Amino acid sequence: MTVFLPNTAEEVLETVRWAVSEEAPLEVVGHGSKRGIGQPVQTAHTLDLSKLTGVTLYEPEELVLSARAGTPVAEIEALLREHNQELAFEPMDYGPLFGGEPGRGTLGGLLAANLAGPRRLKAGAARDHVLGVHAVSGRGEGFKSGGRVVKNVTGYDLSKGLAGSWGTLAVATDITMKVLPAAETETTFCIAGLDDAAATQAMAIAMGSSAEVSGAAHLPEGVVGRFIDGGFSGGGQTVLRVEGFGPSVAYRIDLLSRLLGNHGSAETLDEAASRRLWREIRDGHPFADGSPAPVWRVSVTPSRGHELVDAFRRAAGANVYYDWQGGLIWMRMEADPEAEILRKMIAHLGGGHATLVRAPFAMRAATPVFEPQPAPLAALSARLKEQFDPQKILNPGRMDFT
Repeated sequence: MTVFLPNTAEEVLETVRWAVSEEAPLEVVGHGSKRGIGQPVQTAHTLDLSKLTGVTLYEPEELVLSARAGTPVAEIEALLREHNQELAFEPMDYGPLFGGEPGRGTLGGLLAANLAGPRRLKAGAARDHVLGVHAVSGRGEGFKSGGRVVKNVTGYDLSKGLAGSWGTLAVATDITMKVLPAAETETTFCIAGLDDAAATQAMAIAMGSSAEVSGAAHLPEGVVGRFIDGGFSGGGQTVLRVEGFGPSVAYRIDLLSRLLGNHGSAETLDEAASRRLWREIRDGHPFADGSPAPVWRVSVTPSRGHELVDAFRRAAGANVYYDWQGGLIWMRMEADPEAEILRKMIAHLGGGHATLVRAPFAMRAATPVFEPQPAPLAALSARLKEQFDPQKILNPGRMDFT
């Protein structure tokens, strides 16, 4: 196997052009923290962007940052903290779920996977914060899209189009992101003992209030002991995060207490414990235990997530917890991926999608990892792939393109 380690965007362009001329497919990676997601990519050559690093622009007063694609997200977040700023969509770190080190994910991987964390309820995902990109298509052509200011809309949708493409359309070399001021503090309001249906109702009340909740999750009894070193008591926990200035946070926590006081016994987590909890919710912490058991990331209508889990548990075994007000369900299966059962139930409950995040190689090779697309959307995806990478040079097969 040949591993290409470019140091510049020009070297990336040269590598892809060589691959096109030789009809030699490339696996595109940063540090490989998300390498286990998607259909297995089997190529003789790897384009490794881990040397393509460094922040190329940071203007805190303009809320904009540009960096090369191989720059670790952890380094970017450390720089932003020095200026009390953040990536508001709090991108998750997949590394520990695959038994790897935390903090290895790169900016290019962040865009390719369209990452988002618990704050997606308010802030959206990576595609909602990308301003511009320099990239190389699978044709071996360099291009740029968007710019360095929020109001620049030239090519803006093309930058967004690369989000969630998992490196199958183009190789990003430099990415510009919008950044935002970080909250002064945060507190998490916790309600103990609710079942999944009651927790769904409580989260809906909180999200519909003026408390401006920035995170809403439910941790059932089967997993709650794996968060913050088992620091919870009283069975399952329904957790609601409030961020902002100190007096405002205190007022809104009091509002939640009045709204939800009759739902169960309540407690609050201080800033340090709250930050730790939401990192663990974000990163699939209860399932990052070295087990090879299949893990799914399922998105459904928030009001129906608990119905899906209840129906699924009648047919197969799974351990779960909920994020995004119940609209994101992390599921760890007892054995087989159970893809057919899961996707039939999702369709029956009004639609959604399921991604097989972790499974052994053989399971991934035999299972549709990403949600199968309806025929019109699949045709559109195929046309997009034809325009960007007609020879299927970049990450061939990872998203089931044929």
